[in-house]
Amino acid sequence: MNSELQISDVVVGEGKVVVKGALIKTNYIGTLEDGTKFDSSYDRGRVFECVIGTGRVIKGWDIGLMGMKVGGKRKLYVPSHLAYGERQMGAYIKPHSNLIFEIELLEVLTRDD
Repeated sequence: MNSELQISDVVVGEGKVVVKGALIKTNYIGTLEDGTKFDSSYDRGRVFECVIGTGRVIKGWDIGLMGMKVGGKRKLYVPSHLAYGERQMGAYIKPHSNLIFEIELLEVLTRDD
């Protein structure tokens, strides 16, 4: 993997667009480059919610989900410097790990809602 964030729309949604500061609800699967799954909202049985574009999630998500529309599915190839960098996270994510996410955008809530 190169050192740049790679964004691939698997399905282009037709709903509300992700903007900075929006609360988003997603389902996702996170894997390492070798295919090892390290996390999945599907496995937990509940959607993942976060505020996007404000540093509350990894930079790869803050950057990579901007402009995505509800109903869409996107694959992100996140280089380590936009993920956890030199830090180890849990048992699977070693320092300098590049991460791959498959994300399904379920809902976008903004201050206007």
